[in-house]
Amino acid sequence: MTRAHATTPDNHAAAGWLVEPAPAKINLALHVRARMADGYHRIETIFAFARDGDMLAARPDADLQLAIDGPFAAGLDAGADNLVLRAAEALRAATGIRAGAALRLTKALPIAAGIGGGSSDAAAALRLLARMWGVEADLDAIARTLGADVPACLHNRAVMGTGRGEELVPLAGAERLTGMPLLLVNPGVAMPTGPVFRGWDGQDRGPLTIGNDPLAAARAGRNDLAPPAMALAPVIARLVGWLAARPGAVLARMSGSGATCFALFEQVDARDAAADAIARDWPDAWRMATSLA
Repeated sequence: MTRAHATTPDNHAAAGWLVEPAPAKINLALHVRARMADGYHRIETIFAFARDGDMLAARPDADLQLAIDGPFAAGLDAGADNLVLRAAEALRAATGIRAGAALRLTKALPIAAGIGGGSSDAAAALRLLARMWGVEADLDAIARTLGADVPACLHNRAVMGTGRGEELVPLAGAERLTGMPLLLVNPGVAMPTGPVFRGWDGQDRGPLTIGNDPLAAARAGRNDLAPPAMALAPVIARLVGWLAARPGAVLARMSGSGATCFALFEQVDARDAAADAIARDWPDAWRMATSLA
């Protein structure tokens, strides 16, 4: 798989495009509390965000159109069902504006990977187009219509999510997470959300207890979607164990419904050493060495 490099807006900006980052989302902990009558699940999660991820660029155009490039472009359809275009249409509907835009998404994050790529892309589209079109709208309300993770991705800061994940609660001590060295690794397995949630055993293992230290809360928590994901792809369990054994790792876990796993480190040097070791021990894995925003 492609190894990731930090995305930068320089090339697009030089060509006269407006740019907006769409960083990777990480679930530091994810507790599934119940399966609701509508088929969705009630969860409690700690959202955090990387400094790097996808990049969305836009410039005015008579039509509304999307082009996709980057290492993971081949797996995406640039048609009307793409979340970026759905976000653009939702913003136009909410504001009554009929302006168009040429949009270009540089897809650096793997697809169906548990790190919110599509949700973060949609949130970036809302931020970017509201700025470019000069419109005011309730972006949070629009985000809720696009997906459970989109409201958190709209703000790109550490926060607790409840309900389906769309109910956001401020996180005391969130600033303690900022700048923590982070390594993301995907073993090359696409993991659609539906089968993983369907594999949850229905047992409520208790709430996510949040105090004033979100890292401590995350370490005391769990990801209830990890067991069903690992049943579908046992390589995830091996990867989490490998990451947890790296020197300096303070938390290693699967993010979201997988298959991307992550490790937080005390020091940049320890993260970089783990990234180098990934290249040696997991040569086909995608990796991104970054930090928490």
